[in-house]
Amino acid sequence: MAKKLNIIVLGIRGFPCVMGGVEKHCEELYPRLVKLGCDITVITRTSYIPRKKRVDSWKKVRFIHLWAIRQKHLETILHTFLGVIIASLKTPDILHIHAIGPSIWVLLAKLLGLKVIVTHHGPDYQRQKGGKIAVVLLRLGEFVSIKFADKVIVISKQIKKMLTNKYNRKDLEFIPNGVNLPERILTADILKKYDLKSRKYIFTACRFVPEKGLHDLIAAYKKLENPEFKLVIAGDADHESQYSREIKKTAKEIEGIILTGFFTGKHLQELYSNAGLFVLPSYYEGLPIALLEALSYNLSVLVSDIPQNREITLPDYRYFEPGDINELVVKIGKLLKSDIGAEEKGFYKKLLEKQYNWDKIAQQTLKVYNKII
Repeated sequence: MAKKLNIIVLGIRGFPCVMGGVEKHCEELYPRLVKLGCDITVITRTSYIPRKKRVDSWKKVRFIHLWAIRQKHLETILHTFLGVIIASLKTPDILHIHAIGPSIWVLLAKLLGLKVIVTHHGPDYQRQKGGKIAVVLLRLGEFVSIKFADKVIVISKQIKKMLTNKYNRKDLEFIPNGVNLPERILTADILKKYDLKSRKYIFTACRFVPEKGLHDLIAAYKKLENPEFKLVIAGDADHESQYSREIKKTAKEIEGIILTGFFTGKHLQELYSNAGLFVLPSYYEGLPIALLEALSYNLSVLVSDIPQNREITLPDYRYFEPGDINELVVKIGKLLKSDIGAEEKGFYKKLLEKQYNWDKIAQQTLKVYNKII
């Protein structure tokens, strides 16, 4: 019987039910890798896992709950440094680091004798209002990961093309985010709580950060002449900021806007199941899991025209120029009056099953692991 691959995972806050696209990615991926015969240990950040919810394992994925300071600029760099030291003492077959911020310690991990795989979830230094020091550290993390990691996984073709041109590394592995194909939730607990009617609200789910474009969506909703449709925003901020406070303040002042906070599980499924239109007004994405989830529920969608959103093939009328409030208003108005057709639904189902299937993604990831063992 072949020896199990021993993998330590670092760079994420933790899971299950922790806000963040990278966290969602890992929550879906690692239980599947356990089923494929891997021994997985995830190093979490205690500031995101309440003491009462800290468990030793979940779906046979083991956890090391490691202290992390809840401070925007120091949290990732300090936690990952400590995590690399712990990983070196555990001597896994592979240390798998997620995102370019934590990847600043890839060279240290290599010097400590570890084999390292990095998943590049996007050039985070392109985010709005990142701060000069943060941008420098993120760029350094990207450079170190591309130059020194044994293997680099990228979640989008756009990222692969950009990194290949920038660093001339030819062995980058493209493995995208995935999505589950759900059954529509017919219960109405959340709808009753917020006085919502099925198919009578616009929906989005994201973190409250500038690059997600929530300010544009709120401004567009305010201009809409269609008061029967409400705007439901699920999500929150990782770290409260001036931007997140302004979003919450503005939303409360406009009738018809509902902030639910961060949701997962059945409540989130119910909101997806009953939405009339899903809007993603981002200026920046890696590969948006929220959009994949909206398509998995056969929702009518409207998204910003950025390369990462274009990678998920949609008709042209489902894109708008990021930041163009007037175009956003016009296209929301049109799409609220029409429903997604059977042909489009069938196309999305085949697309998601073929390209964004978590089981296939787990198998692809295992192949990358085996390449460096």
